[in-house]
Amino acid sequence: MRQAERKGGYVTAAIAIAALFLVAGCSGTPLSTREKGTIGGAGIGAATGAIIGAFVGAPGAGAAIGAGLGGITGFAIGNSMQNQEASNQQTQVQVQQQQQEIEQQRRQIEQMNGQQETE
Repeated sequence: MRQAERKGGYVTAAIAIAALFLVAGCSGTPLSTREKGTIGGAGIGAATGAIIGAFVGAPGAGAAIGAGLGGITGFAIGNSMQNQEASNQQTQVQVQQQQQEIEQQRRQIEQMNGQQETE
C-alpha cells in the first residue's frame, strides 16, 4: 500500500505542475518577473511538498503546503528582482539623458570656438 501512496503523490505533483504551466500559458500578456517568480516557486514547492508528503503518507497536503510556501518565497524573490529591474531601467534613462546633455554642451562649445576663430 505504501508504494501506491507514493505513486499517488507523484501523480498529484505532476498534475499540480501541469496546472501551473497551463495557467501561465493561457495568460494573454507576458508575465512579469514577480509573476514568474511566484509561479515558479509555487511549482517547485508543490513538487517538493508532494514528494515529501508521499513519504509521510499525505502527498496532497504536502503539495498544497509546498505550493503555498513556494509561492510566497517565489513572490518575494520575483518582487525583489522586478524592483531591481525597475531601478536599473531608471538609472539607464538618467544616463542617456546625461549623455544627450553632454553632447549638446559639446556642440555649443564647438560653436563658441568657431565664433572666436572668426573674430
